[in-house]
Amino acid sequence: MAIGDLMGMMKQAKELQAKMEAMQAEVAAIEVSGTAGGGLVTVVMTGKGEMKRIAIDPSLMTPGEREILEDLIVAATNDARAKAEQKLADKMREMTGGLELPPGMKLPF
Repeated sequence: MAIGDLMGMMKQAKELQAKMEAMQAEVAAIEVSGTAGGGLVTVVMTGKGEMKRIAIDPSLMTPGEREILEDLIVAATNDARAKAEQKLADKMREMTGGLELPPGMKLPF
């Protein structure tokens, strides 16, 4: 391998690292909403999966609705997480020019 080839590869690696760092910051700033129960529960999360807010319709604040409320919170959280993962996958496709990550391979965040 020629030194010029090695230098080119190192430059590409640095560029990819810079793109990854920029994407991590962008993903952290993304907010996605997940809903359940026809909008009775809404969860807002960051692209990194950090819950920011939760909104619960007052009609669910009765003693007999506790189990339903718990299930709706879980469902809304899972909905938000799935949306965040899809946005992350879309960003990765943009960054890699459509090159898919191998199945099971996750980003370092």
